[in-house]
Amino acid sequence: MPTKRMDRTEFMAKLAPLDQERMRKVLWNLYWRGSAAMRERIEAEIDAEPGALRRHQAKEPVDPDCVLDEVREFVALARSGAYIGGDRRVSRHERSRWRLTFQRLVADAQEALLSPEGIEAGAAALEQVIDLACDMRDREYFHSEDPVEAARFVVSDAVARLWSSQLSSYGFDKFAERAAPQLIRWESRYGWTPTGFGATSEKETSLARVIAGMLRTPEMWFGFADSYVAALDQVARDEAAKPRRDRPYPDRDRERTAELAEWHGLLLDKLVKYRMQDRLDLLIRHPALAGAELTFLQARLAYQRGEVEAARGLVHSSLATLPGHQGFLDFAVEIGAPLPSPAQRILKELSSSTMGSVPAGDRMAGA
Repeated sequence: MPTKRMDRTEFMAKLAPLDQERMRKVLWNLYWRGSAAMRERIEAEIDAEPGALRRHQAKEPVDPDCVLDEVREFVALARSGAYIGGDRRVSRHERSRWRLTFQRLVADAQEALLSPEGIEAGAAALEQVIDLACDMRDREYFHSEDPVEAARFVVSDAVARLWSSQLSSYGFDKFAERAAPQLIRWESRYGWTPTGFGATSEKETSLARVIAGMLRTPEMWFGFADSYVAALDQVARDEAAKPRRDRPYPDRDRERTAELAEWHGLLLDKLVKYRMQDRLDLLIRHPALAGAELTFLQARLAYQRGEVEAARGLVHSSLATLPGHQGFLDFAVEIGAPLPSPAQRILKELSSSTMGSVPAGDRMAGA
């Protein structure tokens, strides 16, 4: 049975009789016995200086170039391991309060974006912070189980601010030229917090939806599609130019395609609707993309063109690689494609599970 929790009124009533010493004891027990995430939240509240927000609002405008210098130094120290080890360049106190420094630098970079003379430095600073946050999923830079959650950094919100500033300041063409490579580099199918839990994770949205909300006309979709294909071309050239020992691991193209699957789906729908499918022909055979998600994109495009048998064969191939993929299964059933044996078993199990959740009387009525 679920544990019954007190509501806010009941909780405050329980705390009211406690003196300061007993309150400290309660907080200490919560801190000492709680999870790592709980400890980080308590430390953040303790480290916060009273009146900090008021002072921040009243302070002098930031110097964009100084902000960029600070961000570069912070990022370099983090990537070098200075915040995770006993490096003398970072004090013990600073290592424990890194998230406050991170939050301040994010706020300063976003403030720099607001001034015409500071947007270049502000954009460069925010780009570096976002790069670091994306790397936090796979690399340990700070003493934190989930550093993105600890810093309360919503990557998709920061990217939206960056892109909106660049669009309004530079115009569409320059914005698209900058944003397309960033979309490829930053998009994350399952978010940016390593654990996927917490208040920060709940606020995230995909970058595919961020960019789709900014492309308000057919011409903007066409222009961004061209910039996106050009950015993929550059990725392919950069990877081919590297010495063999430095090239990405073999599955990198498949991972990239999976991360960008939602964007590719949105792009397909819009370009088919606007009768600009030539961009899609470049996309479905691009050397920087690979794997079952690319085959599925080919299947969807073939179906849109009336090539039903080709679409069935392609989605069958996708399911042979990822038999449990819900999107593949739904599309295969929709167009009557034959399913590989593992996909048939999974679909049967899903159907049985769904039927099991319906009351017997309803199942009989449906029969």
